[in-house]
Amino acid sequence: MSTYTQHPLSPISLPFSPSPSLPSHQQPTKPPISSSSPKPISISHSQASWIESLRSKSRSNLFREAISTYIEMIGSGVSPDNFAFPAVLKAVAGIQELYLGKQIHAHVFKFGYGSFSSVTIDNTLVNMYSKCGGLGDVYKVFDRITERDQVSWNSIISALCRFEEWEVAIKAFRLMLMEGFEPSSFTLVSMALACSNLRKRDGLWLGKQIHGCCFRKGHWKTFSNNALMAMYAKLGRLDDAKSLLVMFEDRDLVTWNSMISSFSQNERFMEALMFLRLMVLEGVKPDGVTFASVLPACSHLDLLRTGKEIHAYALRTDDVIENSFVGSALVDMYCNCGQVESGRLVFDGVLDRKIGLWNAMITGYAQSEHDEKALMLFIEMEAAAGLYSNATTMSSIVPAYVRCEGISRKEGIHGYVIKRGLETNRYVQNALIDMYSRMGDIKTSKRIFDSMEDRDIVSWNTIITSYVICGRSSDALLLLHEMQRIEEKSTYDGDYNDEKQAPFKPNSITLMTVLPGCASLSALAKGKEIHAYAIRNLLASQVTVGSALVDMYAKCGCLNLARRVFDQMPIRNVITWNVIIMAYGMHGKGKESLELFEDMVAEGAKGGEVKPTEVTFIALFAACSHSGMVDEGLSLFHRMKNEHGIEPAPDHYACIVDLVGRAGKVEEAYGLVNTMPSGFDKVGAWSSLLGACRIHHNIEIGEIAAENLLQLQPDVASHYVLLSNIYSSAGLWDKAMNLRRRMKAMGVKKEPGCSWIEYGDEVHKFLAGDLSHPQSEKLHDFLETLSERLKKEGYVPDTACVLHDIDEEEKETILCGHSEKLAIAFGILNTPPGTTIRVAKNLRVCNDCHTASKFISKIEDREIILRDARRFHHFKDGTCSCGDYW
Repeated sequence: MSTYTQHPLSPISLPFSPSPSLPSHQQPTKPPISSSSPKPISISHSQASWIESLRSKSRSNLFREAISTYIEMIGSGVSPDNFAFPAVLKAVAGIQELYLGKQIHAHVFKFGYGSFSSVTIDNTLVNMYSKCGGLGDVYKVFDRITERDQVSWNSIISALCRFEEWEVAIKAFRLMLMEGFEPSSFTLVSMALACSNLRKRDGLWLGKQIHGCCFRKGHWKTFSNNALMAMYAKLGRLDDAKSLLVMFEDRDLVTWNSMISSFSQNERFMEALMFLRLMVLEGVKPDGVTFASVLPACSHLDLLRTGKEIHAYALRTDDVIENSFVGSALVDMYCNCGQVESGRLVFDGVLDRKIGLWNAMITGYAQSEHDEKALMLFIEMEAAAGLYSNATTMSSIVPAYVRCEGISRKEGIHGYVIKRGLETNRYVQNALIDMYSRMGDIKTSKRIFDSMEDRDIVSWNTIITSYVICGRSSDALLLLHEMQRIEEKSTYDGDYNDEKQAPFKPNSITLMTVLPGCASLSALAKGKEIHAYAIRNLLASQVTVGSALVDMYAKCGCLNLARRVFDQMPIRNVITWNVIIMAYGMHGKGKESLELFEDMVAEGAKGGEVKPTEVTFIALFAACSHSGMVDEGLSLFHRMKNEHGIEPAPDHYACIVDLVGRAGKVEEAYGLVNTMPSGFDKVGAWSSLLGACRIHHNIEIGEIAAENLLQLQPDVASHYVLLSNIYSSAGLWDKAMNLRRRMKAMGVKKEPGCSWIEYGDEVHKFLAGDLSHPQSEKLHDFLETLSERLKKEGYVPDTACVLHDIDEEEKETILCGHSEKLAIAFGILNTPPGTTIRVAKNLRVCNDCHTASKFISKIEDREIILRDARRFHHFKDGTCSCGDYW
């Protein structure tokens, strides 16, 4: 009996506890042979026919037929041999029937191939247990192989990769080399897979060695090149993967699919579409994997027409279009391009609906805020289709659930998540973070985030978005910095290992999320940093990032930069156009807004996919209102339905009331409110009318508007404040005081005026009369001195803006402490002469501060850009861009 030394990969040498699931066999029985000298066994024609039939079916992947043939062969009294067992074991592995595999394994011993081992049979047993059993079973078989060959090592390495034991697979590869076995193409394919699943630094270091080995050994087969491409792509080296594809000529379907999929997964969508075209031109026919990989590119780039072309191409092949994965990608594409009903038609057309297809449709409804439809489909999936929700389902249904007005206790869905055992799933936790932030509970959002053991880039994007949603943009920017400092330890314990660690890298969603925070804070310097990052990382050309950059620059007062970004964008969607139209309107350039609208319509008429939406007209009406273009605005209002197919909504009426009322036609604006269709929400229209009454001191209609608003929204402070201002400016102090008492009794608090200015790496905030800032004393002293200088230039404080019954001197003191003046003073004192001062305010700028800012811009020789709650004011040389019409 030969001695056997246990291999270092056996269960004893590794921290595994393999389950003893292999069958316990009796002492193997040798085939009956004569007691005289051994004679070669004569294989009958019948046995040869059985075995050839078995092997043929196994080679053709007719696994169940092969197993049936084996059973019939045994039933006919024909013994299997060392050719039959590999064939039938391959078939068992193909259908993944562990119990049947154990029976075949018992036959190996029964028919005498256990003790007198055939390495071919042993290798197929390793393969079978790796696909059907556990890693412990694999180790047991492998350790019993006395004479291993190259296939033995390939089998164990492949099995380790299948069980995602990447580091152990690499260890096995090293032991294989130490025992003198040359790696084959199959070995190197497994190694490339293992390297792609290590930490990036470790994976690249080892992966390049595997690539070098392929080069030295001449392993340039298509499948090995495909594996190397996939490895580089997964490790973030897409350009290396692309170079490999270009270098070798024997490209197959897998080659192209790997590259296209990698481009889509790494948000290089234009290249994904370009490579699809190259693939077709090369004569390679796309399959379901191709379509499922490239359709997300159409979805993210908002290329509905291209998506439809791909859909039409897929329709030519029945087996492709009926593929649930292709159906899921089509549903996702249509829904993301705003064609939810088309997505539903695709969903209804697929008969074999997997969970992924249900999830795609539920997500499509949820993202389009068809929340009731999402919930009904969710119920149908669980109740009628009998499918159980997974993490993707719950992460899609949670946002729909929280938005449903008919559901009072939104936290209930969290309980359902726990019931399903999904509360620790990262994707579901991300959805819960978003849910609580939209409920205004940022503390619970942060608590869930802090409790996560395994955060990804989506987790960081979600918590950053949560802070922006809750109005805490400064905290959102701090989290952006923290995200890039978070480091992950390398787990590979090889020869090449250091403690250098990699932070999370912001992607397009991160930028799209954090740029509105910069816009809210008027943090231009931070916004420019993010823009530079987007350019360096090839993200600036993406339509979502480009649109967010246009919005950021516009809201930071840099309309020229916003326009430059807009003009440089290769693809613009309706959001991009709406943002630039709104930007010009906010800056008082109504004429330019209308010109942009005409360009947008002309582009759509030429066959483009961009067409005006409800939001487009809201932006246009606001632009007309800020520029006093009453006739143009009314003309658009009357044409929007007939020419553009858009029914006027409550928000449109509110804009028109503001347009007409701001121009002094308060009675006409009042008439418009009364002509609104019944059933329309009139809160916005009454609010616009009340604002017009404050500007033009119309007490009678102002009282009507306020009374209607207080019935509809008794807890909104601005309604009380506007009416109180109307009374105060008219000297009706008793009425103003009574209204403020009523407000106090209702527990309604006025939002304090707050202004902020960016300086260095910080955003400095000021409240009216603020004394908390480190420079407060210096700022107030400066403003007192500045006020005297302004008076010498002709400035007269507008004490009517102080809505308190106090003497004039006290009113002037209060005016000096207004938040926007404090922010402007801070800018003057802390920035070099001639520097533009950019200030943002949460409320409408008062008349006195508006007048004072004009004088300050002149005597300090500064351009002052002030953004209030409604629009921009550009003060320069003693004048304002609004022309005193605001």
